[in-house]
Amino acid sequence: MPARSPVTVLGLGPMGQAMARSLMRAGHPVTVWNRTPGRAEEVVAAGAQLAATPAEAVAASDLSILSLTDYQAMWDILGDATTSLRGRTLANLSSDTPDRTRQAATWAAGHGAAFLTGGVMVPAPMVGTEAAYAYYSGPREAMGRHRETLARIGTPRYLGEDPGLAQLMYLAHLDIFLTTLSSLTHAVALLQSEGLKASDVLPELMPTLAGIPAMLEAGENPAAQIDAGEHPGNLSTATMMGATADHIVAASEQAGIDLALPRAVQRHYLRAIKDGHGGDNWTRIIDGIRTPHPEA
Repeated sequence: MPARSPVTVLGLGPMGQAMARSLMRAGHPVTVWNRTPGRAEEVVAAGAQLAATPAEAVAASDLSILSLTDYQAMWDILGDATTSLRGRTLANLSSDTPDRTRQAATWAAGHGAAFLTGGVMVPAPMVGTEAAYAYYSGPREAMGRHRETLARIGTPRYLGEDPGLAQLMYLAHLDIFLTTLSSLTHAVALLQSEGLKASDVLPELMPTLAGIPAMLEAGENPAAQIDAGEHPGNLSTATMMGATADHIVAASEQAGIDLALPRAVQRHYLRAIKDGHGGDNWTRIIDGIRTPHPEA
Protein backbone atom coordinates (compact mmCIF):
# COMPACT_ATOMS: atom_id res chain seq x y z
CA MET A 1 0.00 0.00 0.00
CA PRO A 2 1.48 3.42 -0.95
CA ALA A 3 2.26 5.85 1.85
CA ARG A 4 -0.71 7.98 2.80
CA SER A 5 -0.70 11.49 4.23
CA PRO A 6 -1.12 11.82 8.01
CA VAL A 7 -4.50 12.99 9.30
CA THR A 8 -5.61 14.33 12.69
CA VAL A 9 -9.05 13.63 14.14
CA LEU A 10 -10.27 15.86 16.97
CA GLY A 11 -13.31 14.50 18.80
CA LEU A 12 -13.83 10.81 19.40
CA GLY A 13 -17.50 10.24 19.78
CA PRO A 14 -18.93 7.40 17.68
CA MET A 15 -18.53 9.41 14.45
CA GLY A 16 -14.98 10.53 15.20
CA GLN A 17 -13.93 7.01 16.08
CA ALA A 18 -15.51 5.66 12.89
CA MET A 19 -13.67 8.22 10.79
CA ALA A 20 -10.34 7.50 12.48
CA ARG A 21 -10.77 3.77 11.87
CA SER A 22 -11.72 4.26 8.23
CA LEU A 23 -8.69 6.47 7.63
CA MET A 24 -6.38 3.95 9.29
CA ARG A 25 -7.82 1.10 7.21
CA ALA A 26 -6.89 3.11 4.13
CA GLY A 27 -3.32 3.43 5.37
CA HIS A 28 -3.32 6.98 6.75
CA PRO A 29 -1.29 7.60 9.92
CA VAL A 30 -3.87 9.06 12.30
CA THR A 31 -3.28 11.30 15.31
CA VAL A 32 -6.21 11.77 17.68
CA TRP A 33 -7.18 13.98 20.57
CA ASN A 34 -10.27 13.98 22.74
CA ARG A 35 -11.26 16.02 25.75
CA THR A 36 -11.92 12.74 27.59
CA PRO A 37 -8.77 10.68 26.90
CA GLY A 38 -10.47 7.39 27.76
CA ARG A 39 -12.48 7.59 24.54
CA ALA A 40 -9.25 7.28 22.57
CA GLU A 41 -8.30 3.89 23.98
CA GLU A 42 -9.88 1.75 21.26
CA VAL A 43 -8.58 3.75 18.29
CA VAL A 44 -5.13 3.98 19.87
CA ALA A 45 -5.17 0.20 20.31
CA ALA A 46 -6.04 0.01 16.59
CA GLY A 47 -2.99 2.08 15.66
CA ALA A 48 -3.78 5.77 16.18
CA GLN A 49 -1.35 8.11 17.93
CA LEU A 50 -2.77 9.99 20.92
CA ALA A 51 -1.67 13.64 21.16
CA ALA A 52 -1.26 15.24 24.55
CA THR A 53 -2.80 18.56 23.51
CA PRO A 54 -4.93 19.96 20.67
CA ALA A 55 -1.94 22.00 19.46
CA GLU A 56 0.17 18.85 19.24
CA ALA A 57 -2.62 17.06 17.40
CA VAL A 58 -3.04 19.82 14.79
CA ALA A 59 0.73 20.11 14.31
CA ALA A 60 0.93 16.40 13.45
CA SER A 61 -0.96 16.67 10.13
CA ASP A 62 -1.70 19.06 7.32
CA LEU A 63 -5.38 18.06 7.58
CA SER A 64 -7.31 18.05 10.86
CA ILE A 65 -10.86 16.67 10.87
CA LEU A 66 -13.13 17.90 13.66
CA SER A 67 -16.07 15.82 14.87
CA LEU A 68 -17.51 17.81 17.77
CA THR A 69 -20.87 18.73 19.26
CA ASP A 70 -20.89 22.21 17.74
CA TYR A 71 -18.60 25.02 16.60
CA GLN A 72 -18.23 26.46 20.09
CA ALA A 73 -16.44 23.24 20.99
CA MET A 74 -13.92 23.98 18.23
CA TRP A 75 -13.21 27.43 19.63
CA ASP A 76 -12.95 26.01 23.15
CA ILE A 77 -10.46 23.37 22.00
CA LEU A 78 -8.36 25.38 19.55
CA GLY A 79 -8.57 28.80 21.16
CA ASP A 80 -5.19 28.29 22.83
CA ALA A 81 -3.70 26.43 19.86
CA THR A 82 -4.06 29.03 17.11
CA THR A 83 -0.32 29.24 16.41
CA SER A 84 -0.43 25.62 15.21
CA LEU A 85 -3.10 26.40 12.59
CA ARG A 86 -0.98 28.38 10.13
CA GLY A 87 -0.60 26.65 6.79
CA ARG A 88 -2.93 23.79 7.73
CA THR A 89 -6.47 22.79 6.79
CA LEU A 90 -9.36 22.30 9.18
CA ALA A 91 -12.29 20.19 7.98
CA ASN A 92 -15.01 20.76 10.53
CA LEU A 93 -17.69 18.07 10.27
CA SER A 94 -19.58 19.32 13.32
CA SER A 95 -23.14 20.64 13.25
CA ASP A 96 -24.08 24.30 13.73
CA THR A 97 -25.70 27.11 11.76
CA PRO A 98 -24.46 28.42 8.39
CA ASP A 99 -23.66 31.82 9.91
CA ARG A 100 -21.57 30.25 12.67
CA THR A 101 -19.82 28.23 9.99
CA ARG A 102 -18.95 31.35 8.01
CA GLN A 103 -17.73 33.01 11.20
CA ALA A 104 -15.50 30.00 11.87
CA ALA A 105 -14.05 30.15 8.35
CA THR A 106 -13.15 33.81 8.87
CA TRP A 107 -11.60 32.95 12.25
CA ALA A 108 -9.52 30.14 10.74
CA ALA A 109 -8.36 32.32 7.85
CA GLY A 110 -7.29 34.95 10.36
CA HIS A 111 -4.93 32.37 11.83
CA GLY A 112 -3.60 31.29 8.44
CA ALA A 113 -5.63 28.09 8.05
CA ALA A 114 -7.86 26.90 5.23
CA PHE A 115 -11.34 25.92 6.42
CA LEU A 116 -13.64 23.30 4.91
CA THR A 117 -17.15 22.79 6.19
CA GLY A 118 -18.46 19.25 6.04
CA GLY A 119 -21.57 17.26 6.80
CA VAL A 120 -21.45 13.47 6.90
CA MET A 121 -24.76 12.06 5.71
CA VAL A 122 -24.59 8.55 7.16
CA PRO A 123 -24.46 7.19 10.73
CA ALA A 124 -21.16 6.08 12.25
CA PRO A 125 -21.47 2.37 11.32
CA MET A 126 -21.72 3.32 7.62
CA VAL A 127 -18.66 5.62 7.53
CA GLY A 128 -16.15 4.43 4.95
CA THR A 129 -18.65 2.22 3.11
CA GLU A 130 -19.79 2.63 -0.49
CA ALA A 131 -23.05 4.11 0.79
CA ALA A 132 -21.28 6.91 2.69
CA TYR A 133 -21.13 10.46 1.39
CA ALA A 134 -20.48 13.91 2.81
CA TYR A 135 -21.12 17.48 1.66
CA TYR A 136 -18.28 20.00 1.68
CA SER A 137 -17.86 23.68 0.94
CA GLY A 138 -15.00 26.10 1.31
CA PRO A 139 -11.80 26.90 -0.61
CA ARG A 140 -11.69 24.94 -3.86
CA GLU A 141 -7.92 24.49 -3.65
CA ALA A 142 -8.10 22.95 -0.17
CA MET A 143 -10.92 20.68 -1.28
CA GLY A 144 -8.93 19.48 -4.26
CA ARG A 145 -5.84 18.87 -2.16
CA HIS A 146 -7.66 16.77 0.43
CA ARG A 147 -10.46 15.20 -1.63
CA GLU A 148 -8.79 11.79 -1.83
CA THR A 149 -8.25 11.68 1.94
CA LEU A 150 -11.77 12.86 2.74
CA ALA A 151 -13.12 10.20 0.40
CA ARG A 152 -12.00 7.61 2.98
CA ILE A 153 -14.92 8.85 5.09
CA GLY A 154 -17.43 8.90 2.26
CA THR A 155 -17.81 10.20 -1.28
CA PRO A 156 -17.27 13.98 -1.19
CA ARG A 157 -19.95 16.19 -2.73
CA TYR A 158 -18.51 19.67 -3.12
CA LEU A 159 -21.01 22.55 -3.14
CA GLY A 160 -18.75 25.54 -3.75
CA GLU A 161 -16.66 28.18 -2.02
CA ASP A 162 -19.26 29.48 0.46
CA PRO A 163 -18.45 27.70 3.75
CA GLY A 164 -22.09 27.93 4.84
CA LEU A 165 -23.50 25.86 1.97
CA ALA A 166 -22.43 22.43 3.20
CA GLN A 167 -23.78 23.20 6.65
CA LEU A 168 -27.10 24.34 5.20
CA MET A 169 -27.39 21.21 3.07
CA TYR A 170 -26.56 19.04 6.07
CA LEU A 171 -29.24 20.76 8.17
CA ALA A 172 -31.78 20.43 5.35
CA HIS A 173 -31.24 16.68 5.34
CA LEU A 174 -31.49 16.53 9.12
CA ASP A 175 -34.64 18.64 8.97
CA ILE A 176 -36.22 15.79 7.02
CA PHE A 177 -34.64 13.09 9.17
CA LEU A 178 -35.54 14.48 12.59
CA THR A 179 -39.07 15.39 11.56
CA THR A 180 -39.51 11.91 10.12
CA LEU A 181 -38.36 10.30 13.36
CA SER A 182 -40.80 12.45 15.32
CA SER A 183 -43.68 11.64 12.97
CA LEU A 184 -42.83 7.94 13.09
CA THR A 185 -42.83 7.82 16.88
CA HIS A 186 -45.99 9.95 16.96
CA ALA A 187 -47.71 7.44 14.68
CA VAL A 188 -46.58 4.59 16.93
CA ALA A 189 -47.94 6.41 19.99
CA LEU A 190 -51.25 6.95 18.19
CA LEU A 191 -51.54 3.23 17.50
CA GLN A 192 -50.42 2.31 21.01
CA SER A 193 -53.33 4.35 22.35
CA GLU A 194 -55.56 1.56 21.05
CA GLY A 195 -53.47 -1.18 22.62
CA LEU A 196 -51.29 -2.09 19.65
CA LYS A 197 -47.61 -2.90 20.16
CA ALA A 198 -44.75 -0.97 18.62
CA SER A 199 -43.13 -4.22 17.53
CA ASP A 200 -46.25 -5.02 15.51
CA VAL A 201 -47.02 -1.63 13.99
CA LEU A 202 -43.55 -0.30 13.18
CA PRO A 203 -43.03 -2.81 10.33
CA GLU A 204 -46.41 -1.74 8.95
CA LEU A 205 -45.37 1.92 8.94
CA MET A 206 -41.91 1.59 7.41
CA PRO A 207 -43.07 0.99 3.80
CA THR A 208 -44.65 4.45 3.81
CA LEU A 209 -41.23 5.98 4.49
CA ALA A 210 -39.61 3.90 1.77
CA GLY A 211 -42.40 4.67 -0.69
CA ILE A 212 -42.41 8.47 -0.42
CA PRO A 213 -39.98 9.07 -3.34
CA ALA A 214 -42.11 7.01 -5.70
CA MET A 215 -45.28 8.71 -4.45
CA LEU A 216 -43.80 12.15 -5.11
CA GLU A 217 -42.78 11.19 -8.63
CA ALA A 218 -46.10 9.61 -9.56
CA GLY A 219 -47.91 11.96 -11.90
CA GLU A 220 -46.32 15.21 -10.75
CA ASN A 221 -43.01 16.99 -10.37
CA PRO A 222 -43.05 18.81 -7.01
CA ALA A 223 -39.58 20.34 -7.50
CA ALA A 224 -40.59 21.85 -10.85
CA GLN A 225 -43.85 23.14 -9.38
CA ILE A 226 -42.04 24.84 -6.51
CA ASP A 227 -39.40 26.38 -8.79
CA ALA A 228 -42.06 27.65 -11.19
CA GLY A 229 -44.44 28.81 -8.47
CA GLU A 230 -47.19 26.84 -10.20
CA HIS A 231 -49.15 24.30 -8.16
CA PRO A 232 -51.92 22.64 -10.21
CA GLY A 233 -54.16 20.59 -7.95
CA ASN A 234 -54.60 17.66 -10.31
CA LEU A 235 -53.93 14.90 -7.78
CA SER A 236 -53.83 16.17 -4.21
CA THR A 237 -55.08 19.58 -3.19
CA ALA A 238 -54.27 21.57 -0.08
CA THR A 239 -57.91 21.20 0.98
CA MET A 240 -57.77 17.41 0.68
CA MET A 241 -54.46 17.11 2.51
CA GLY A 242 -55.63 19.65 5.08
CA ALA A 243 -58.72 17.55 5.84
CA THR A 244 -56.47 14.58 6.59
CA ALA A 245 -54.32 16.81 8.80
CA ASP A 246 -57.47 17.82 10.68
CA HIS A 247 -58.37 14.19 11.23
CA ILE A 248 -54.88 13.37 12.56
CA VAL A 249 -55.12 16.24 15.04
CA ALA A 250 -58.58 15.08 16.17
CA ALA A 251 -57.48 11.45 16.55
CA SER A 252 -54.37 12.51 18.46
CA GLU A 253 -56.45 14.67 20.77
CA GLN A 254 -58.81 11.78 21.45
CA ALA A 255 -55.84 9.52 22.13
CA GLY A 256 -54.42 12.00 24.64
CA ILE A 257 -51.00 12.20 22.96
CA ASP A 258 -48.89 15.24 22.11
CA LEU A 259 -50.43 17.58 19.54
CA ALA A 260 -47.46 19.81 18.67
CA LEU A 261 -46.36 18.00 15.51
CA PRO A 262 -49.78 17.33 13.94
CA ARG A 263 -50.91 20.86 14.71
CA ALA A 264 -47.79 22.26 13.04
CA VAL A 265 -48.58 20.25 9.90
CA GLN A 266 -52.24 21.24 10.06
CA ARG A 267 -51.24 24.90 10.26
CA HIS A 268 -49.42 24.69 6.92
CA TYR A 269 -52.59 23.62 5.13
CA LEU A 270 -54.86 26.02 7.01
CA ARG A 271 -52.61 28.87 5.87
CA ALA A 272 -52.71 27.78 2.22
CA ILE A 273 -56.51 27.46 2.33
CA LYS A 274 -56.89 30.81 4.12
CA ASP A 275 -54.77 32.45 1.41
CA GLY A 276 -57.14 31.14 -1.25
CA HIS A 277 -55.08 28.20 -2.45
CA GLY A 278 -57.21 25.30 -1.27
CA GLY A 279 -57.55 24.01 -4.83
CA ASP A 280 -53.81 24.05 -5.45
CA ASN A 281 -51.44 21.12 -5.01
CA TRP A 282 -50.01 20.42 -1.55
CA THR A 283 -46.74 22.03 -2.69
CA ARG A 284 -48.45 25.41 -2.22
CA ILE A 285 -47.76 25.16 1.52
CA ILE A 286 -44.20 26.30 0.80
CA ASP A 287 -45.49 29.88 0.46
CA GLY A 288 -46.56 29.94 4.09
CA ILE A 289 -43.37 28.23 5.19
CA ARG A 290 -41.25 30.82 3.40
CA THR A 291 -43.23 33.78 4.78
CA PRO A 292 -44.89 32.78 8.05
CA HIS A 293 -47.58 35.06 9.52
CA PRO A 294 -47.15 36.02 13.19
CA GLU A 295 -50.61 34.63 13.94
CA ALA A 296 -49.93 31.34 12.09
